[in-house]
Amino acid sequence: MQVVQTGRGAVRGVTGLRPESRRNAMSTKLNACVIGLGSIGWGAAVSLLREGFPTVAVDIREEALAKFVAEGGRRAATPAEGAAEADLVMVFVVNAAQTETVLFGENGAVAAAKPGTTFVICVTMPPSAMSDICARLEAAGMKAIDAPTSGGSGKAASGETTLMASGPDAVLDGVMPALEAMSGRIYRLGDTCGAGSRVKMINQLLAGVHIAAMAEAMTLGAKMGVDLGTLYEVITGSAGNSWMFENRGAHVVNGDYTPHSAVDIFVKDLGIVVSEAGDGCPTPLSDTALALFKEASAAGMGREDDAAVAKLLAKKAGVKLPGVED
Repeated sequence: MQVVQTGRGAVRGVTGLRPESRRNAMSTKLNACVIGLGSIGWGAAVSLLREGFPTVAVDIREEALAKFVAEGGRRAATPAEGAAEADLVMVFVVNAAQTETVLFGENGAVAAAKPGTTFVICVTMPPSAMSDICARLEAAGMKAIDAPTSGGSGKAASGETTLMASGPDAVLDGVMPALEAMSGRIYRLGDTCGAGSRVKMINQLLAGVHIAAMAEAMTLGAKMGVDLGTLYEVITGSAGNSWMFENRGAHVVNGDYTPHSAVDIFVKDLGIVVSEAGDGCPTPLSDTALALFKEASAAGMGREDDAAVAKLLAKKAGVKLPGVED
């Protein structure tokens, strides 16, 4: 494992070992509980299993739990049941409100967890909300880490997400083998919860704006009669490319809007950006992208892949995208 430190209080990048190296290096197997088996939570849970961590999962979907049991994991009916014997509880629900519920609500994890259990909150939420939740966890006698992730379902499944972690060094060190099992790169962003969420918020600003730009570019290309497969190939090899263009542009070319990350996720995430920025920092690109995602959601695309914003623009432009019937 390589650690890069650029000075006191600076970002330290921790590059995780490849899975086979991690397996040989790891000496402690924590009992883990994963709450939320969405695309990222599922990847984290199966990555922990793959690295030998006893893992129990909690989800409201029976099919997700059955699939996890088939992978060799265990299931729990409630967050309280899942957390009761855990050393580490990782939360992968959608937003701050759901996090509050699974932690502190009826049958919540905190009341049932052993004192000193480490809670790693991997939910994208306002940094202020993350700080509050971590403070409540600590007041309840638990340890807390703010650790949103990035990388999408593919990297989550292979244990190669980027993790943006903040919290006390001793707490992070105690669960680092488990975090390495699910992450290709871990950034330690300070000893106070909320710092990780601030960086994730900026990441989501860029991700949302880049998806909107991809949609606009593909729509304009289609309107001008450019073959979208050719356009995709040229742009991905040129200076105008971005990770989001390369990833989501392929969805448009293939006409595949299977929701790996839904439109409504960016309604939430860009909403966080605009709200947290407030009047003190202009966010004109975020404002525009957020309006586009909101319009797509209102048009019934909220649960479709976030690349579906291209369908909205194409309809307005009077052009037909691959795989789109109307």
